[in-house]
Amino acid sequence: MTHNIGQQVTALRQMTAAQLRVRYAELFGEPPRSGHREHLVRRIAWRMQALREGDLSERARRRAAALARDGDLRLTAPPASARPQRKAASTADRPARDRRLPMPGTLLVRRYQGKTLQVKVLQQGFEYEGDHFGSLTSLTEKITGRHWNGFHFFGLQQRDTPS
Repeated sequence: MTHNIGQQVTALRQMTAAQLRVRYAELFGEPPRSGHREHLVRRIAWRMQALREGDLSERARRRAAALARDGDLRLTAPPASARPQRKAASTADRPARDRRLPMPGTLLVRRYQGKTLQVKVLQQGFEYEGDHFGSLTSLTEKITGRHWNGFHFFGLQQRDTPS
């Protein structure tokens, strides 16, 4: 191989996975744990550069070893039995109400096409002219005959969330 690392890396990219595993074993003195081509190319390129330019200093090696001892390293995924199970979202997991909505019992008032609209905010939904609606958007569609964002139609802005 040539002395130019760039040319060597280009040559590595032309190799098969089997050839890369052989080259890895030559450079590291042990077989690779991974067969992923790109990973092997990167590790071999790093090792070739380290051999040519100089490896980590002894101080850097000690620091890396200390960090590795202190860290919680996992080389394999935990068994399926140890993984947390995802559960379906229940109503208890969701926030009780949208923060943009006023308190139940509040009347939302808006002038639209010469009429004054009054919508009562309920604990679950909205009431308009004796009819119950599950969302402001469905209510607004009923009033206007077209799709509108209900919060926008009634001027309910995003309320600040506490930090």
